Amino acid sequence: MKQTPRTRKLNESVRVAIASIILDEIADPRLELVTVTAAHVAPDLMQANIYVTAHGDEERYREVLAGLESAKGRIRSLVGQRVKGRFTPELRFFIDDSVDAGMRIAEALKDVPPTLRENADRASAEDRSDVDGSPE
Repeated sequence: MKQTPRTRKLNESVRVAIASIILDEIADPRLELVTVTAAHVAPDLMQANIYVTAHGDEERYREVLAGLESAKGRIRSLVGQRVKGRFTPELRFFIDDSVDAGMRIAEALKDVPPTLRENADRASAEDRSDVDGSPE
């Protein structure tokens, strides 16, 4: 879907509304510490993909999705009250694994061998001297 200022604003409004609803209106313990990372409303406004993350493992993610599925009707109803529009989209929830991927990359970068790090620093310094036109 092409992103326009209007669609970006709608996506953000839906994301903020759902995050607020989960925080304030839903009393399901499975949804504690859940973060809504993104919302993507379809061009026809009939469906919205909602991406969430939570700290934990695969079992925790299954609990979060089960909690969201059980509260989906109430969340949709409250979204319809908070985000004015002709339609209230059908909500589909997904786990956003980009946060986990970023953490795995950060952990992997901590384990870079010192010799590799020195070679990378040396190559970076050489690249800078080529750009500057002067040796180090």
